[in-house]
Amino acid sequence: MKILTFYLNEQEKIGIKLENNTIIDFTQLDKVSDSTKLSSVTVDDLIRDPELISHVNELIEKYASELGEYAIPEEDITFGPCVPRPGKIICIGLNYRRHAIETNAPIPTIPIVFSKFSDTVASHLEEIPLPKKSNEVDYEAELGVVIGRRSVDVPRDYALDYVFGYCNVNDLSARDLQMCTHQWLLGKTCEKFAPIGPYLVTADEVGDPNKLGIRAFVNGEKRQDSNTSDMIFHVDEIIEYLSQYMVLEPGDIILTGTPEGVILGFPEEQRNWLKAGDSVTIEIEKLGALTNTFRD
Repeated sequence: MKILTFYLNEQEKIGIKLENNTIIDFTQLDKVSDSTKLSSVTVDDLIRDPELISHVNELIEKYASELGEYAIPEEDITFGPCVPRPGKIICIGLNYRRHAIETNAPIPTIPIVFSKFSDTVASHLEEIPLPKKSNEVDYEAELGVVIGRRSVDVPRDYALDYVFGYCNVNDLSARDLQMCTHQWLLGKTCEKFAPIGPYLVTADEVGDPNKLGIRAFVNGEKRQDSNTSDMIFHVDEIIEYLSQYMVLEPGDIILTGTPEGVILGFPEEQRNWLKAGDSVTIEIEKLGALTNTFRD
Protein backbone atom coordinates (compact mmCIF):
# COMPACT_ATOMS: atom_id res chain seq x y z
CA MET A 1 0.00 0.00 0.00
CA LYS A 2 1.20 3.52 -0.84
CA ILE A 3 0.07 5.96 1.85
CA LEU A 4 0.35 9.74 1.54
CA THR A 5 -0.80 12.95 3.14
CA PHE A 6 -2.12 15.74 0.98
CA TYR A 7 -4.00 19.01 1.10
CA LEU A 8 -7.31 19.60 -0.62
CA ASN A 9 -9.19 22.85 -0.06
CA GLU A 10 -6.55 23.68 2.58
CA GLN A 11 -7.43 20.60 4.64
CA GLU A 12 -4.87 17.93 5.50
CA LYS A 13 -6.02 14.51 4.37
CA ILE A 14 -4.71 10.95 4.21
CA GLY A 15 -4.89 9.02 0.98
CA ILE A 16 -3.99 5.81 -0.77
CA LYS A 17 -2.38 5.87 -4.20
CA LEU A 18 -4.02 3.48 -6.64
CA GLU A 19 -2.40 1.77 -9.62
CA ASN A 20 -3.87 4.27 -12.10
CA ASN A 21 -2.12 7.26 -10.45
CA THR A 22 -5.24 8.42 -8.68
CA ILE A 23 -5.71 9.08 -4.98
CA ILE A 24 -8.47 7.86 -2.68
CA ASP A 25 -9.20 10.11 0.29
CA PHE A 26 -9.86 8.10 3.48
CA THR A 27 -13.08 10.00 4.10
CA GLN A 28 -14.40 8.60 0.81
CA LEU A 29 -13.76 5.09 2.11
CA ASP A 30 -16.13 5.92 4.96
CA LYS A 31 -18.75 7.14 2.48
CA VAL A 32 -18.84 4.05 0.30
CA SER A 33 -18.69 1.62 3.21
CA ASP A 34 -21.05 3.48 5.54
CA SER A 35 -18.28 3.46 8.15
CA THR A 36 -17.11 6.11 10.57
CA LYS A 37 -13.75 4.58 11.42
CA LEU A 38 -11.51 6.42 8.96
CA SER A 39 -12.56 10.05 8.92
CA SER A 40 -10.27 10.95 11.82
CA VAL A 41 -7.46 8.45 11.20
CA THR A 42 -3.88 9.78 11.16
CA VAL A 43 -0.74 8.33 9.59
CA ASP A 44 0.44 7.63 13.13
CA ASP A 45 -2.71 5.55 13.73
CA LEU A 46 -1.99 3.48 10.62
CA ILE A 47 1.63 2.91 11.63
CA ARG A 48 0.65 1.73 15.10
CA ASP A 49 -2.32 -0.47 14.18
CA PRO A 50 -1.79 -3.30 11.66
CA GLU A 51 -5.46 -4.27 11.94
CA LEU A 52 -6.41 -0.82 10.65
CA ILE A 53 -4.26 -1.33 7.55
CA SER A 54 -5.98 -4.69 6.96
CA HIS A 55 -9.37 -2.99 7.28
CA VAL A 56 -8.42 -0.36 4.70
CA ASN A 57 -7.22 -3.05 2.29
CA GLU A 58 -10.48 -4.93 2.66
CA LEU A 59 -12.53 -1.80 1.94
CA ILE A 60 -10.49 -0.96 -1.16
CA GLU A 61 -10.97 -4.48 -2.53
CA LYS A 62 -14.66 -4.65 -1.64
CA TYR A 63 -15.66 -1.22 -2.95
CA ALA A 64 -13.23 -0.85 -5.86
CA SER A 65 -15.94 0.02 -8.40
CA GLU A 66 -17.61 2.63 -6.18
CA LEU A 67 -14.29 4.24 -5.22
CA GLY A 68 -13.53 5.07 -8.84
CA GLU A 69 -16.16 7.80 -8.66
CA TYR A 70 -14.25 9.53 -5.85
CA ALA A 71 -10.70 9.09 -7.15
CA ILE A 72 -8.63 12.28 -7.36
CA PRO A 73 -5.98 12.72 -10.08
CA GLU A 74 -2.58 12.93 -8.42
CA GLU A 75 -1.75 16.17 -10.25
CA ASP A 76 -4.69 17.89 -8.52
CA ILE A 77 -3.38 17.51 -4.99
CA THR A 78 -0.75 19.29 -2.91
CA PHE A 79 1.47 16.75 -1.16
CA GLY A 80 2.30 16.79 2.52
CA PRO A 81 5.17 14.84 4.12
CA CYS A 82 4.31 11.13 4.02
CA VAL A 83 5.02 10.98 7.78
CA PRO A 84 3.94 14.47 8.81
CA ARG A 85 4.82 14.26 12.50
CA PRO A 86 7.60 11.71 12.97
CA GLY A 87 9.07 10.82 16.32
CA LYS A 88 12.85 10.50 16.18
CA ILE A 89 14.77 11.00 12.94
CA ILE A 90 17.91 8.90 13.26
CA CYS A 91 20.57 9.08 10.55
CA ILE A 92 23.41 6.74 9.63
CA GLY A 93 26.50 8.40 8.14
CA LEU A 94 28.99 7.03 5.62
CA ASN A 95 26.96 3.86 5.19
CA TYR A 96 27.76 3.12 1.51
CA ARG A 97 31.17 1.70 0.82
CA ARG A 98 31.81 3.70 -2.36
CA HIS A 99 30.57 6.92 -0.72
CA ALA A 100 33.09 6.53 2.10
CA ILE A 101 35.82 5.98 -0.51
CA GLU A 102 34.83 9.05 -2.58
CA THR A 103 35.03 11.29 0.50
CA ASN A 104 38.40 9.80 1.57
CA ALA A 105 36.87 8.59 4.82
CA PRO A 106 37.76 5.30 6.52
CA ILE A 107 35.20 2.50 6.15
CA PRO A 108 33.18 2.56 9.42
CA THR A 109 33.39 -0.51 11.63
CA ILE A 110 30.28 0.49 13.61
CA PRO A 111 27.38 2.66 12.40
CA ILE A 112 27.92 6.42 12.60
CA VAL A 113 24.78 7.80 14.21
CA PHE A 114 23.47 11.36 14.22
CA SER A 115 20.04 12.95 14.13
CA LYS A 116 17.75 15.46 12.51
CA PHE A 117 14.81 17.12 14.19
CA SER A 118 11.22 16.26 13.31
CA ASP A 119 10.52 19.79 12.06
CA THR A 120 13.01 19.32 9.19
CA VAL A 121 10.54 17.15 7.25
CA ALA A 122 9.24 18.58 3.98
CA SER A 123 7.04 17.21 1.23
CA HIS A 124 7.27 16.19 -2.40
CA LEU A 125 7.34 19.26 -4.71
CA GLU A 126 7.89 21.63 -1.79
CA GLU A 127 10.38 24.49 -2.23
CA ILE A 128 13.36 24.24 0.11
CA PRO A 129 14.90 27.51 1.36
CA LEU A 130 18.68 27.67 1.09
CA PRO A 131 20.09 28.62 4.52
CA LYS A 132 21.55 32.13 4.69
CA LYS A 133 24.56 30.94 6.69
CA SER A 134 25.64 28.31 4.16
CA ASN A 135 27.10 28.37 0.67
CA GLU A 136 27.60 24.60 0.35
CA VAL A 137 24.27 22.76 0.27
CA ASP A 138 24.44 19.17 -0.94
CA TYR A 139 21.88 16.45 -1.78
CA GLU A 140 21.86 12.88 -0.44
CA ALA A 141 19.52 10.19 -1.79
CA GLU A 142 18.57 7.92 1.09
CA LEU A 143 16.23 5.05 1.93
CA GLY A 144 13.99 6.02 4.84
CA VAL A 145 12.85 3.24 7.19
CA VAL A 146 9.69 3.88 9.23
CA ILE A 147 9.46 1.84 12.41
CA GLY A 148 6.12 0.13 13.07
CA ARG A 149 6.63 -1.59 16.43
CA ARG A 150 8.34 -0.66 19.68
CA SER A 151 11.83 -2.05 19.31
CA VAL A 152 14.20 -2.92 22.15
CA ASP A 153 17.16 -5.30 21.71
CA VAL A 154 15.78 -6.64 18.46
CA PRO A 155 17.80 -9.53 16.97
CA ARG A 156 18.87 -9.06 13.37
CA ASP A 157 16.94 -12.13 12.17
CA TYR A 158 13.65 -10.49 13.17
CA ALA A 159 14.51 -6.81 12.67
CA LEU A 160 12.60 -6.31 9.41
CA ASP A 161 9.41 -7.48 11.18
CA TYR A 162 9.56 -4.20 13.12
CA VAL A 163 9.42 -2.04 9.98
CA PHE A 164 6.12 -0.49 8.92
CA GLY A 165 7.32 0.84 5.59
CA TYR A 166 9.83 2.77 3.51
CA CYS A 167 10.11 6.12 1.76
CA ASN A 168 12.46 8.26 -0.30
CA VAL A 169 14.42 10.85 1.68
CA ASN A 170 16.75 13.65 0.64
CA ASP A 171 19.16 14.09 3.57
CA LEU A 172 20.11 17.65 2.68
CA SER A 173 23.40 18.79 4.13
CA ALA A 174 25.02 22.21 4.49
CA ARG A 175 28.59 20.96 4.24
CA ASP A 176 30.29 24.14 5.50
CA LEU A 177 28.10 24.09 8.63
CA GLN A 178 28.42 20.31 8.97
CA MET A 179 32.21 20.44 8.98
CA CYS A 180 32.73 23.49 11.18
CA THR A 181 32.76 21.25 14.29
CA HIS A 182 33.17 17.54 14.95
CA GLN A 183 29.39 17.30 15.42
CA TRP A 184 27.42 17.25 12.14
CA LEU A 185 24.14 18.49 13.63
CA LEU A 186 24.28 22.14 12.56
CA GLY A 187 24.61 21.25 8.88
CA LYS A 188 21.80 18.70 8.99
CA THR A 189 18.95 20.50 10.76
CA CYS A 190 18.28 23.58 8.63
CA GLU A 191 14.69 24.35 7.67
CA LYS A 192 13.07 21.62 5.54
CA PHE A 193 16.34 19.66 5.28
CA ALA A 194 14.59 16.25 5.23
CA PRO A 195 12.11 16.05 2.35
CA ILE A 196 10.32 12.68 2.48
CA GLY A 197 7.85 10.94 0.18
CA PRO A 198 5.88 11.17 -1.97
CA TYR A 199 4.57 7.92 -0.42
CA LEU A 200 5.05 5.78 2.62
CA VAL A 201 5.11 2.30 1.06
CA THR A 202 4.26 -0.59 3.36
CA ALA A 203 6.96 -3.20 3.92
CA ASP A 204 5.00 -6.02 2.28
CA GLU A 205 5.00 -4.11 -1.02
CA VAL A 206 8.75 -3.44 -0.92
CA GLY A 207 10.19 -6.81 0.04
CA ASP A 208 13.95 -6.88 0.66
CA PRO A 209 15.13 -3.32 1.42
CA ASN A 210 18.74 -4.35 0.95
CA LYS A 211 18.36 -4.84 -2.82
CA LEU A 212 16.81 -1.60 -4.12
CA GLY A 213 18.09 0.67 -6.87
CA ILE A 214 18.69 4.22 -5.63
CA ARG A 215 19.33 7.31 -7.77
CA ALA A 216 19.51 11.11 -7.58
CA PHE A 217 19.11 13.61 -10.40
CA VAL A 218 20.04 17.30 -10.32
CA ASN A 219 18.25 19.35 -12.98
CA GLY A 220 17.66 16.09 -14.86
CA GLU A 221 21.32 14.99 -14.74
CA LYS A 222 21.93 11.66 -13.00
CA ARG A 223 24.37 12.14 -10.12
CA GLN A 224 23.85 9.06 -7.95
CA ASP A 225 23.14 5.57 -9.28
CA SER A 226 23.65 2.71 -6.86
CA ASN A 227 21.89 -0.04 -4.95
CA THR A 228 21.14 -0.46 -1.26
CA SER A 229 23.19 -3.67 -1.45
CA ASP A 230 26.27 -1.38 -1.23
CA MET A 231 25.32 -0.43 2.33
CA ILE A 232 28.00 -1.26 4.85
CA PHE A 233 25.32 -1.89 7.49
CA HIS A 234 22.06 -3.17 6.04
CA VAL A 235 18.63 -2.25 7.33
CA ASP A 236 18.28 -5.25 9.64
CA GLU A 237 21.76 -4.64 11.09
CA ILE A 238 20.96 -0.96 11.70
CA ILE A 239 17.75 -1.77 13.58
CA GLU A 240 19.52 -4.42 15.66
CA TYR A 241 22.32 -1.96 16.51
CA LEU A 242 20.15 1.04 17.34
CA SER A 243 17.68 -0.96 19.42
CA GLN A 244 20.52 -1.97 21.76
CA TYR A 245 21.09 1.66 22.73
CA MET A 246 17.70 3.40 22.37
CA VAL A 247 14.03 2.53 22.16
CA LEU A 248 12.72 2.75 18.60
CA GLU A 249 9.06 3.75 18.61
CA PRO A 250 6.39 3.50 15.90
CA GLY A 251 6.73 6.52 13.63
CA ASP A 252 10.48 6.93 14.12
CA ILE A 253 12.36 7.27 10.83
CA ILE A 254 15.84 5.92 10.15
CA LEU A 255 17.81 7.49 7.29
CA THR A 256 20.17 4.77 6.12
CA GLY A 257 22.93 6.72 4.37
CA THR A 258 23.69 7.83 0.83
CA PRO A 259 25.65 6.29 -2.05
CA GLU A 260 28.50 7.87 -3.99
CA GLY A 261 27.88 10.85 -6.25
CA VAL A 262 27.24 13.70 -3.81
CA ILE A 263 28.78 17.11 -4.47
CA LEU A 264 31.21 16.67 -1.57
CA GLY A 265 32.73 13.71 -3.41
CA PHE A 266 33.80 15.84 -6.40
CA PRO A 267 37.22 17.53 -6.58
CA GLU A 268 36.99 20.96 -4.94
CA GLU A 269 37.20 22.85 -8.23
CA GLN A 270 34.20 20.86 -9.58
CA ARG A 271 31.86 21.32 -6.61
CA ASN A 272 28.83 23.21 -7.87
CA TRP A 273 26.70 23.46 -4.74
CA LEU A 274 22.91 23.63 -4.95
CA LYS A 275 21.55 27.08 -5.84
CA ALA A 276 18.18 28.77 -6.18
CA GLY A 277 16.18 27.27 -9.04
CA ASP A 278 17.87 23.87 -8.91
CA SER A 279 15.71 20.75 -8.81
CA VAL A 280 16.68 17.45 -7.16
CA THR A 281 14.83 14.17 -7.67
CA ILE A 282 15.40 11.10 -5.50
CA GLU A 283 14.24 7.76 -6.94
CA ILE A 284 14.27 4.47 -5.09
CA GLU A 285 12.98 1.28 -6.64
CA LYS A 286 9.31 0.60 -5.68
CA LEU A 287 9.02 3.93 -3.81
CA GLY A 288 8.38 6.45 -6.60
CA ALA A 289 10.21 9.74 -7.06
CA LEU A 290 10.67 12.66 -4.64
CA THR A 291 11.33 16.05 -6.26
CA ASN A 292 12.15 19.39 -4.65
CA THR A 293 13.32 22.76 -5.91
CA PHE A 294 15.40 25.32 -4.03
CA ARG A 295 15.01 29.03 -3.36
CA ASP A 296 16.95 31.79 -1.65
